Amino acid sequence: METPVFEEFDPASDCDCPGCVRRRRVASYSGSGGPVGRPAAQRTLIVAAAATAVVGVGHPASAVAAPQPPHGSRVDAGEEPPTPQGGTAPLHGPGGSAALPPGATRTPATTRTEIIKRARKWVTERVPYDMEAYWSDGYRQDCSGFVSMAWGLPGNEWTGSLDQYGTRISKGALEPGDMLLFHNPDDPEKGSHVVLFGGWTDSSHTTYTVYEETPPQARSQPTPYPYWSNGDKYVPYRYKGLTSGAAGAEAARDAKDPAGAPKRRRAAGTAARGAGTRAPASHGVPGYPGRANFRPGADNPHVTRLGSRLVEKGFGKYYTNGPGPRWGEADRRGVEAFQRAQGWRGGAADGYPGPETWRRLFS
Repeated sequence: METPVFEEFDPASDCDCPGCVRRRRVASYSGSGGPVGRPAAQRTLIVAAAATAVVGVGHPASAVAAPQPPHGSRVDAGEEPPTPQGGTAPLHGPGGSAALPPGATRTPATTRTEIIKRARKWVTERVPYDMEAYWSDGYRQDCSGFVSMAWGLPGNEWTGSLDQYGTRISKGALEPGDMLLFHNPDDPEKGSHVVLFGGWTDSSHTTYTVYEETPPQARSQPTPYPYWSNGDKYVPYRYKGLTSGAAGAEAARDAKDPAGAPKRRRAAGTAARGAGTRAPASHGVPGYPGRANFRPGADNPHVTRLGSRLVEKGFGKYYTNGPGPRWGEADRRGVEAFQRAQGWRGGAADGYPGPETWRRLFS
């Protein structure tokens, strides 16, 4: 028998075998447009070709397709698609106007609520992954462009520069809107990744909600901490321009309408004085404003402050349009979820914040 010939080959466009499907999928994510694959996958294809040739001498081999995960389902660490990224660039790409001179950094003020809101927008719009494309807001459609967008940076950064905009923190300090960064100096373009932390999903802090741009599109899903692969290489960072939820939103309103700021503050003070039993601020925790502020029909700044804090703590999934001043079912369910996370049950987890719920939420 003659020795079979070994050769590299591109996947056929009309072949539905798992190997060709996988090769076509990986090749479609390449920034250069050429066939991109993993050495292990290439070796598997070559060996499979040889094995088929040898078996063909005797009896025909039966082709059995490997089970494929359903469309849109979560994939395991070994099946995570590559996430090549572009470099530092202005908004809307190389043709855009640079917001800052080379080497300069600026950290516009923003809040955790705003960061998560921007991240959710890309997930909702299913922004496709493309390291050479820029979305309508000017940010590059790859992992580092996604974080640049969510943090509201003045331009598109990459994994080699994003750390300049954050402060390194510990796992225990993580809160929604923080960044988990893996920069691989040995293969920075194709071997790095960065995601946004969206809040813990379990009390043991082993799984969290991720927000990320990864093939085929932006997504959010439960993810093992810190990520599916390269778990010892992701570093958590907090954005340097971060302000507190309620205070940041108030500052933004004052900047847009400075003339109306005094009136808004007087109205907030009047609402607080008439809100019922209040507790003074203590150890950095704002004073409890009273139960009357969190009942059906209530409309006041304390509801917004409560909702923003729920989002920061990872209990904001019930909001569809973000926290607001009017008390609603989304607020109540968020508070109930937080209370149950404390181990409370029954009447102690009714969804209405008392002094102890308030203290724990803001501590």
